[in-house]
Amino acid sequence: MKKIRRQAVILAALLALAAAPAMAQAPAGASNLAELRKSAPKVFLDCQECDIDYIRTEIPFVNYVRDRKEAAVHVLITTQDTGSGGEEYTLAFIGLGSCAGLDNKLVYASRTTDTEEEVRRGYVAVLKMGLIPYAARTPIRDLIAVQFKEKVKPTDVVDPWKFWVFSLSLYGELDQETQKTSESVMLLVTANKITPDFKVRLGAYGNFNREAYDYEDTTIQSDSKSSQMAGLIVKSLGEHWSAGVYLDATSSTYSNLSSKITPQAAVEYDFFPYSESTRRQLRVLYRVGPELTRYREETIYGKTRETLVSQSLSATLEVIEPWGSLSAGLEGSHYFHDFSKNRLQFETELSFRIFKGLEFNVDAYYERIRDQLSLPKGGASLEEVLMEIRELATDYNLGVEIGLSYTFGSIYSNVVNPRFGSLGTVGHDQY
Repeated sequence: MKKIRRQAVILAALLALAAAPAMAQAPAGASNLAELRKSAPKVFLDCQECDIDYIRTEIPFVNYVRDRKEAAVHVLITTQDTGSGGEEYTLAFIGLGSCAGLDNKLVYASRTTDTEEEVRRGYVAVLKMGLIPYAARTPIRDLIAVQFKEKVKPTDVVDPWKFWVFSLSLYGELDQETQKTSESVMLLVTANKITPDFKVRLGAYGNFNREAYDYEDTTIQSDSKSSQMAGLIVKSLGEHWSAGVYLDATSSTYSNLSSKITPQAAVEYDFFPYSESTRRQLRVLYRVGPELTRYREETIYGKTRETLVSQSLSATLEVIEPWGSLSAGLEGSHYFHDFSKNRLQFETELSFRIFKGLEFNVDAYYERIRDQLSLPKGGASLEEVLMEIRELATDYNLGVEIGLSYTFGSIYSNVVNPRFGSLGTVGHDQY
C-alpha cells in the first residue's frame, strides 16, 4: 500500500512539473493577446439594418466603440433596393484620427432569393476586407491571415426572365375578443424591371377590412375596402436627368372613390449624380396629367364624376453623413380649373450627433389641405367617425416627434452575450 501511495505521489509530482511550463506561459500569452487587442483599430459602426452582434462575433480583430469621436474608423453602411428585389449595401470607410485620409468605399448586393443568413454573411465578408487596411497599421496584424479564393471568370449573363422580378403576397388577419371582431385580407402583386437605362415598376393592391362591435344588445359592423393599380416607367437621361410616366388607378370606400385614374408625365433633376444616391440626393420632380374620377356618392360640390388636370412640384433632400442623417421633402400641387384647390406637404427626419453620446432626433410632417374634392355630400355618421372608415374634412394634418438620447459608460462594445434575449419593450425600443 505504501508503495502504491509513493508511486501516486511521484506521478502527481511529474504531472505538476509537466504542466508548469504551460501554466507559466498562459498568463504571458493572454497578456500579449490583451496588448494586441488594445492596439487594434477602434471602429464605430453606423448601420441601421445590420446585425451588429453577428458583425462583432465574425470580425474580432477590431475594437467596436459606441462613439464616433473615439474611433479611428467610421464605417457608414447605407442600403437601397436593387432591381432584382435585393438590397445594395454601400460601405463607406472613413478614417479618423491616426487614420485620417485613409478612406474607401465598397459595395455588396444581395439577391431577392438570399436568406437572412446569406445576406449578413455577404456584407460581413465585404466589411472584413474593408477593415484589413486599418488593422494592417497596428500590431494586431500579426494575428491575421488573409486567404485567396480563386475568382470566378466573368461571363455574359443569360437571363431568361429579361431582368423582370415578380412578387406575390397574400395576408389574412383575424382578431377576436368578447365584444369585438376584426378581419382583414390583403393581396399585393408586383412586377419590376430595373436596368441602368430603364426602371419599370408595376403593382396591384387589394384590401378588405371588417370590424364588428357588440354593445349591450346592439351590433355595429363596418366594412371598408380599397384597391389600387400603379405603374411607373422611367428613362435615364444621364447622371442628373430622368423622364418618365406614372399611371395610378384607385378605388376606396374611405375616400368615396368608385374609381380614380391618373396618368401623368414626369421629369426629374438630381443636383447630385445618381451614382451618389446612397449618401446624398437633392431631387426635383415635376408631374402633370389628368384625373378621371367617379365618386361613390355625390360630393359636397354636387359631383358624381369629373375630369380634372393637376400638376405637382416636389423637392427631396436625403443626406447620410458621419454627423448624422437628414431626409426632407416639400411638395406642392393644385388643380388647373381652380388654383384654390391645392395641397402643400412637408416632412422631415433628422438625426444629429451633438457630441459624445448625445443625439438629437426630430420627425415632423405638415400638410395644408385644400383639395378634398371627394368628400360625400351627406357627411359621415357617428359610427363612421369613431371607426375611422370615412374621410373627414380638414384644413391641415400635423405631427411632430422630438427626442434626445444620451448614452454613457464604457466606450467598448466587443462582447456579445445572447443569454435570456432582451429585456423586452421599453417605450418603442427593444432592450
